Parts: sequence; structure tokens; C-alpha cells
Amino acid sequence: MNNLLLKIDLSSEKVGIEEISDEILEQYLGGRGLGVKLLCDNLKGKIDPLAPGNVMIFAIGPLTSTIVPTSGRFSLVTKSPLTNTLTHSNSGGFWGSVFKRCGYDALLVTGKLNGDTKGYILIDGVSVKIKDAGDLWGLNSGETVEKLNELEGKCQVLSIGPAGENLVRISAIMNQAHRAFGRGGVGTVMGSKGLKAIVVKGGTKKFSPPDLDHLKQLNLVASDKIKVFPITSQGLPLFGTAVMMKVINAFGMLPINNNQKGQDTRIDDVSGERLREDFFQRDEGCYACPIRCGRLTNTGEMKGKGPEFESLWALGPQCGIFDLKIITHANYFCNKYGLDTISTGVTIACAMELQQRGLLNDAGMKFGNGKVLLDLIRKIAYKEGIGGELAEGSLRFAEKSGGVQYAMQVKGMELPAYDPRGAMGQALNYATSNRGACHLTGYLIGMELLGVPKLIDRFTIAGKADQLVLKQNQSAVEDSLVTCKFVGFALGLDFQVRFLQAVTGIDFNITELVKVGERIHTLERMFNLREGFSKKDDTLPERFLKEPLNEGASKGQVVPLEKLLSDYYQVRDWNEDGIPTDALLDELDLVRLT
Repeated sequence: MNNLLLKIDLSSEKVGIEEISDEILEQYLGGRGLGVKLLCDNLKGKIDPLAPGNVMIFAIGPLTSTIVPTSGRFSLVTKSPLTNTLTHSNSGGFWGSVFKRCGYDALLVTGKLNGDTKGYILIDGVSVKIKDAGDLWGLNSGETVEKLNELEGKCQVLSIGPAGENLVRISAIMNQAHRAFGRGGVGTVMGSKGLKAIVVKGGTKKFSPPDLDHLKQLNLVASDKIKVFPITSQGLPLFGTAVMMKVINAFGMLPINNNQKGQDTRIDDVSGERLREDFFQRDEGCYACPIRCGRLTNTGEMKGKGPEFESLWALGPQCGIFDLKIITHANYFCNKYGLDTISTGVTIACAMELQQRGLLNDAGMKFGNGKVLLDLIRKIAYKEGIGGELAEGSLRFAEKSGGVQYAMQVKGMELPAYDPRGAMGQALNYATSNRGACHLTGYLIGMELLGVPKLIDRFTIAGKADQLVLKQNQSAVEDSLVTCKFVGFALGLDFQVRFLQAVTGIDFNITELVKVGERIHTLERMFNLREGFSKKDDTLPERFLKEPLNEGASKGQVVPLEKLLSDYYQVRDWNEDGIPTDALLDELDLVRLT
């Protein structure tokens, strides 16, 4: 690691550098963990997420820009304008690798550019500048990257599109125009600061791990495991993440028509196999990635990248749409405007059910209407007509329409593509994830559906809290190292420990690493408690607690959340109100936030 934090105050346009101690890096590693620590240390309680005082932290990890497989990822941590919780996101590509070679471990951005000034940050090796973005404001994601490459030469670009500029609460920060920091409305935070883009280039710093030969040997063994594991050697390389469409449908837990169904016979029309057959051009991968799950696609009318599984589902079956071309175009539009595809699709699906239930007077807002879907994406990005209301996300929209029970969200963030009634551990993860409904912070789908690393009964509740707590802690570690979740299918935490030892020279073990993950997750919980969240927010929409699915492989199931949650708090060493105990905080070297 570089042990350096780059701090930029947009209000004063001052740039500073601070040292990050070895102790902090050992306690939080980097990436998400370092970002969470810096956010808690630098953000006042109860602040409006769109106020100048909100901070954004972009952080790499100790494995970033090494030869470790999938080590190009990096994390973003901020306070979410969608949920008011702490939110974290992570992205791939090459930005993180270049940023680390510029000599920094994290970038902290605070303040707001004065008046109507619009700007972008240029990090060119050791040189850091805030430059005028007047000519960039209003451009879409692709146009922004193209223009900045004209202005600055070859570079890596994080930027917002029109949705972020217009303070849409479900906007994303786009990474090279097609990857994203997608969840929690983080693009809105950038837009509120008058910041169009963050550009990195010119990094030349090199890193010499203390045991390069051992690292190379580990990398060879890891690469062999990735090549023989079915998911990472066949499923993802051939079909991308969309390979999951038919799998989740077969389990009867693919949300359809705003989670009113869990299975559909038309699944072949929107499968990963069909996407490859009809629109696939070539694959692409992130830095040091042997899996290459990215899809470059061409519909004959438009071309772009994706859709990924979650996007394919949210903009498709969740809205009752099974036209692959329309879904692919909708994905392109979300990338173009800078919108979170999950929240966009689920919010539109919510509106469609509100119309179905007679709570919304919009005749065209019907499940299956692809033309309306495409039109609404643009209206959301520019806050035109009903798009301005949908731009607030499903919870706020449904509250205004008098049908909050039809918003498929937790803590204000929309649920991803796994109906919780089909997997009880995943249901508990949705309810307890610190950033709102999230599948990645504790991906028990691997065990409950895919048998990775072992198969467990998806409907039982005994032991699920123990398994989820371990998985959440492991996920916090992965997000802090930073590595891709997919490589975790083939490589266990034992490999991550060995990689970390080889790269840093620090003698970590698995128990210590899991404790780091627990510290990160607990600190996030303490942040949310300070912001006013409580046990009542660790819940699911009423549909999943009381309404069983009527057909499919998950028929008849509801989530017994009260029992699951009680077990979870006990395993976490939190009291019955979901508050970490003093003994736990002492053990983790944490204090209560005030």
C-alpha cells in the first residue's frame, strides 16, 4: 500500500495529502473497510447526503494492481441520498489500478464547487487539478469519456450522466461509461457537488511485494483452480452473469411483475444463452481477470455493453417484459444516462403494480409495455413528468401513491433478482445488509442454490444466521482487499489470506481476517444507528412475510423473519434491539459513534 490519502475540498479547491497509518490498514485493509473508517471519521452525524459536507471516499486495496486474479477492483463509500444509510459500492475495470500507481490508497472528496461552477478532477501521476467541466455538463456517459480522452489523452474516467446532474436519487457513477458504482444513488452525491468526473492517468509507481516468487506460485495455483471450476471456467466466460437467468427461474425465485410471480415459461427468450446467440459480439475483462464475464453486444439497431444478469432481470421480467432487444436497449439507455439498472427497473415495476391496483392513473403503465419502459428511463434521467417522481426511487414514489407495500425495497433500496421467499439465508441478508437490500454483502445464494462451497437446504432456518454472519464478514474482507466476488467461487478465504501475506509481508491468518470483516460490518451498523436506524428497519416488504408464491419451485413459502432476526442478533453479539454490545465493541477496538 502507499499509505497515502488524497483529500480534495471542492469548496476551497484545496488539495492535500495525509498519511494513513499501518495500524489503520491492518485493522481495515483498504477498499470498503478503509472507506468506512474514513467516512465515520470525517462525516458529521445526521448530515443531508446532498449537503456539501457529505464525503465520498474512493479506495483501493492491498491486492489492487497486483498479479492476483481480479485485483483491479476498488470501492466507493459515502452516505446515500436514496436510503440515508452508509452505502458502499465496488467496481472493476482499470481505474483502480491506475489510481494506485499514481501513489494513493484513497481519495476523499468533500465540499461543493462554488456557485454554478462545474468541474472535474484530474489525477495525472503526482499532479492533481480541478478543471472546468462547463463543456462536459449535459453530456451522456459515453460522450463524457470520449471528450475527456480528447482533452487529456488516454485516461480512465469515472463520471455521472444526466441523471446524476439532475440529482436523480437512483443515479449511478459510471466507470468508463458502462461499468458502474450502481447502488444507493451515489451519482446524485457527485452531481450535488458540481463534479462531473474524476480522471486518472499517468501513474508510474511500481510495487515490489516482499515475496514475489511465492506470489507467482500462488497465482499459478489459483489460476488453475479458476480454469477448472465450472462457474468460472464455463458459465461466466460463455454467457456472462446472465447465465443465472434460467437457474434462478428454475428455483422459482426469479421476481416477475414486481415479485408477484417467481417463474415464467418464457425464460428462454431472455436467457444468457439467447443473449449470446442473438446479440453477442465478444467478451471483455477487467484488470488481471481470467474470467472475462463482460459482454459487448449489438442488437442490429444499437450496440453497447451488457446487459448483466441483474439488469436483464430488472428491466425485463420484473417489468413483465420478455423482449430481449427492448431489455438490451433499456440497459444501454441506463448506462447512457447514468442510472442504477436495478433501482430503475424495480421502481418502474412498482409503478406498474400501483397502476394494476388502481392507485395510479396512467393507462400505459402496464406490465409488459416495453415502449413505456424505454420512454420512462429517459424521463427519469431528466425528471420529466412522472419521471420526476420515479426519480425518487420506489419507496418515496409508493408512499406518495398510497401503496408503500408495493415498493420492493429494504431501507429504501430496491431488492435485486432473488425473491427472498426462495432462500431464507438470502432473505435474512436483505433485511440486515447495512446499505439496504443487497445480495452481495452476504451472498448465500452460492450455498443455498449453487452448492458453493457446499449445498445447504434453502428453506430451513436452523443455522442460517451463523452461515450468513460468516459470509457477511467474508464479503467485507473481499470488498476491502479488493477482489471480485466471482473469483471467490473458485478460491476460498484461505487463498485470500495467502495472497495478502505474500503482498504485504504481514502474517495474517483466517481468524484474524474474518475479525477484520466483522469490525467493518459492525462499524457500518454503528454508523446507521447514529443516523437513526434501528431494529424496525431490519425488515422486508410485507409481501415476503405474508404472501406465499402460488406456483413454481418456491410455492407456498414465506419468510419467518422474526426467528431469523433473533438468531442473527445473537450470533452477532448484538442485544435484542440490534445494538452491538459493549463487550463486542471492546473486542473489535470500536467506540460508539456520536
